[in-house]
Amino acid sequence: MHLEEATWTDVADCETDLAVLPLGSTEQHGPHAPLGTDVFTAEAVADAALERIDREVIRAPAIPVSVAEEHRHFPGTMWVSPDTFRAYVRESIDSLAHHGFDRVVIVNGHGGNVDALREVAATITRHDDAYAVPFTWFEAVGEHASEMGHGGPLETALLRQCCPGLVREDRLEDARAGAAERWGEWVSYANLAVDSAEFTENGVVGDPTAGDEKLGAELLELASAGLERLLEAVAERDVSGPERR
Repeated sequence: MHLEEATWTDVADCETDLAVLPLGSTEQHGPHAPLGTDVFTAEAVADAALERIDREVIRAPAIPVSVAEEHRHFPGTMWVSPDTFRAYVRESIDSLAHHGFDRVVIVNGHGGNVDALREVAATITRHDDAYAVPFTWFEAVGEHASEMGHGGPLETALLRQCCPGLVREDRLEDARAGAAERWGEWVSYANLAVDSAEFTENGVVGDPTAGDEKLGAELLELASAGLERLLEAVAERDVSGPERR
């Protein structure tokens, strides 16, 4: 059930404590992919997993603005501070828990959110009346995970699968021509770059022309299957927590 499409009486009749919270970003993804790429892909994976799973799950509205200041040089990018982001996620989940949806899987589509999500999920689980687990879809696609760039083959492929009309096909060659081969500028395992504009001309990392619809279908299958397994594990888990030693 999509929460924003339901009435309060629909929600009152629910007999589940399990929810998913899609979460992305509004940020540049090169000249060929929309600013909402991370939101659209997170929603697509969440919805595909809910179609697979044989239990009732609430799907909360997606959070579209997050930790993305590293893309501030590219017009249209929006961001909030990590503190604001963590507080917003925590309070959003608190409101879900208030209505009994106190087992929440956060479905993330943006790499810049990973650290903050790990921190806030731990805080929620330790201190609040809820259990939260972050899931980042491109970490759950097997051997393809190593190909993740930014506006590169994985995101372009999944966009072509879930919302093909948003990919500017006529700009793909330009996107590839201005792309960086990898994220950051690395020396002795340290990244010297703070912002993406320091190492990529047009915001792209990786070759987006390698991301066809066939790959997108495979990514959606892998990610949604992984999310389905996680949802089942969260639904069955004893979340009471260990006793103090």
